[in-house]
Amino acid sequence: MAAALIAITMTACGTQQGGQAQSAAPRPSFSPRPMCAQPAEVPTDLPSSPVPGADGGHQEERQEQRQEGLQEERQEGNADRPPHYAENHAYRHQAPMNAQKRARGQASAKLIRAELEKVRREGGAGAYGVFPEARVAAALARLGCGEEHGVYIGNGFYSVHTGVVCVSGRVTKDELTSEVHGAYAEPQPGTGPCVENRGGH
Repeated sequence: MAAALIAITMTACGTQQGGQAQSAAPRPSFSPRPMCAQPAEVPTDLPSSPVPGADGGHQEERQEQRQEGLQEERQEGNADRPPHYAENHAYRHQAPMNAQKRARGQASAKLIRAELEKVRREGGAGAYGVFPEARVAAALARLGCGEEHGVYIGNGFYSVHTGVVCVSGRVTKDELTSEVHGAYAEPQPGTGPCVENRGGH
């Protein structure tokens, strides 16, 4: 009798935990998302040079650093790396981008910057030149970007997944930048898929 009660209790607990885990499981960062901030004409090639003002001139450098980091993690037999180094740093990995995705991302970034520039022209920045989050959210909403696109705004930083790539950057009284990149495998908890995790494993 006691054994039967224990078995029933364990089965019930197992079912409850599985149900909770299934309902509470976060949406994978790399999963498809609806489209927003899409240009009328879809570009097929990368710009010959970075878009002026897109990221303060550092996008290519950051992308190269990320790629170098990923290549280093893939190398085998590195005695300087502790066991499970690659697994422990998987949270830094981003969804891959080909030339077409990058070109579409740059076109989306241009649309986003145009809307955010309107926010800057309207003025009304607060402390440290930061605009109210509601105004930045409204600017992104004009391009169809909302909660389902993983929009995250805070302290002058913004990020959104266009359904193709991430566009992230800063919008303040004195600064407007954007960077096109892939969604993070494990973004910062409580944010959208385009915010780099500051912690790790």
